[in-house]
Amino acid sequence: MKKTIGIIGAGAIGLAFATRAAAAGHEVIISNSRGPASLSAVIKDLKGIQAGTREAVAQADVVMIAVPWQHLDAAVAGLDLSGKIVFDPMNPIITPGFIVADLGGKTSSEVVASKVPGAALVKVFNTLPPALITANPAQNGDNRVMFYSGDDKTAKEITHRLLSSMGFAGIDLGGLVQGGRMQQFPGGPLAAIHLVKY
Repeated sequence: MKKTIGIIGAGAIGLAFATRAAAAGHEVIISNSRGPASLSAVIKDLKGIQAGTREAVAQADVVMIAVPWQHLDAAVAGLDLSGKIVFDPMNPIITPGFIVADLGGKTSSEVVASKVPGAALVKVFNTLPPALITANPAQNGDNRVMFYSGDDKTAKEITHRLLSSMGFAGIDLGGLVQGGRMQQFPGGPLAAIHLVKY
């Protein structure tokens, strides 16, 4: 199942996901707020990853938004992601200062979903640090667990297959509210939990 994958944000999580996805044979394009030229040094040694604009990223089959929480609005401004599968690995932490954002009682993914109307949002890749995402997830026949949640059945099926192609054992936690609360950092019981499926 080869997919084109676009990533908005070239920080640690975005690059970790890009590296694993490209290693699994998917076409990856990554963007940041400063333009493709600013990423040339970052990706020059990373095979299968191209730099592009946010608009080019938005054309991919799957789009990940991986920016600091306070830059969410700017990251999606002017983009039409309706009909797309959107991965949300973000945690509601404002940096610097490690300030927990006021979500008004919602999960962070509910907030993100409201910013990308018409998209099928999947919460994923937020519970493990970048080093565990880029490390070979399959060891001795085992697979590192990756939790995900969302409200769109088809999007979650594609997510599961994509995770499998990357060597992860995907575990569906249910809808964005139920699963999102379990995954969310800080406070969720599954945040930062590293499990291996035997």
